[in-house]
Amino acid sequence: MQWCPMHEVEINSIAPLSSGEQSLLDMHSVLNVLNVLRCELSVLGLMVADDEEYLKEGLDVCHALVASLTDHEAGLQAARSIDAFEAVVFAELKEKVPADGPNFSAHDVSETIANLGSVFAILKVRAREILARAAEPERWQEFDCDAIRSDFGAVFAALEKNSKGRWRILYNAARQEPNDYYVDLRIDTEGPTLSMPPVFKDVMRDLIANARKYTAPGGRITAAFYEDHDAIRFVVEDTGRGIQESELQQVVEFGKRGSNVSDVRTMGGGFGLTKAFLVTKQFGGRFWIASEIGVGTRIRIKIPRPADATRRSDTAVGMAGVVRDR
Repeated sequence: MQWCPMHEVEINSIAPLSSGEQSLLDMHSVLNVLNVLRCELSVLGLMVADDEEYLKEGLDVCHALVASLTDHEAGLQAARSIDAFEAVVFAELKEKVPADGPNFSAHDVSETIANLGSVFAILKVRAREILARAAEPERWQEFDCDAIRSDFGAVFAALEKNSKGRWRILYNAARQEPNDYYVDLRIDTEGPTLSMPPVFKDVMRDLIANARKYTAPGGRITAAFYEDHDAIRFVVEDTGRGIQESELQQVVEFGKRGSNVSDVRTMGGGFGLTKAFLVTKQFGGRFWIASEIGVGTRIRIKIPRPADATRRSDTAVGMAGVVRDR
C-alpha cells in the first residue's frame, strides 16, 4: 500500500452518547445482520407475492428485535433469542412460500432461502460474541491468525454474494476488471496468533465494510493489522469518495455521514466510525482519520497492549511502510 499524502487528523473526543445510543453501539454487529435479514425477507415477499410485508411474522419479530436494541438488557435478551426467531422465520417460509410461481423459479426461492440460512448462521455468531463481551468487557483474547483471515474472507464473500453479481472482490490486482474490487488484507504478528479485545474484530469488520461501501467498483481497499509486544495497529485505506476535511470530526459523531454520500444506500446504523473510535479510547488507544475528496480515506488505530499481556518470542514478520506512528 502506498502511503498517500492526505492531511491526517487525530480524533480525541466526540459528543457523549445517550444510554440508547450506547446500547445500539454495543449491539451494532447484531443490528447490521438484523437489517440484512429484514431486507432479505422483504425481497422474498416481493418475489413471491409482490408484497414486501408478505412474510409478516418474521418481519414483526425482526422489527421487535431491532427496537429492543436501544435498551442494553433487552438487547442481550434479543441476542439470546435468535434460535426462536429463526424457527419463526422458517416455519412461515414453509407455510407461505411455494416452490415456484409465475414471476420466480424454484432456483430463485431456494437460493434466497439458502442465503437466509447463511445470514442466520452469521447472526448467531454475532449474538454469541456480544453475550461473551457483555460478561467480560475489558477482556483481551488470543485469535488464530489464519482463522481471522478466513473470517474476513467469509465477510468479503458475503458482501460479494449480496451484490447479486454486480461486482466481485479479488485478491490479485492482475485479475482486477473495471467492476471488481481489489482487496489487500494483511495480518502480521510475532507468531501464529494475535491478541486483541474481541470487540476489535467488529471494528475491523465495520471499517472494511465502510471502505467497500464508499468505494466504487474498480477501486482498491487495503486493510492491515500489525502486532508487536507494545501495541496492536490497524489501518484501512480505500480509493473511495473521500470526506471533506471540514467534516472529518463530524463523521465520527454518532449517526453522522459525509455530505457527499447521502445517495449511498446503507443498511447500517451510521455509527461504525463512532464505535471504532470509542472502542479505541476504551482500551487506551489513539485514532486518526485522513481523507481527500476523490482520492480516498484512511483510518488508522493504535492500541497499547495491556501490561500483563503475554510476550511472544517468535520472530516478527513485519509490515514496513504500512503503518506509521507520529
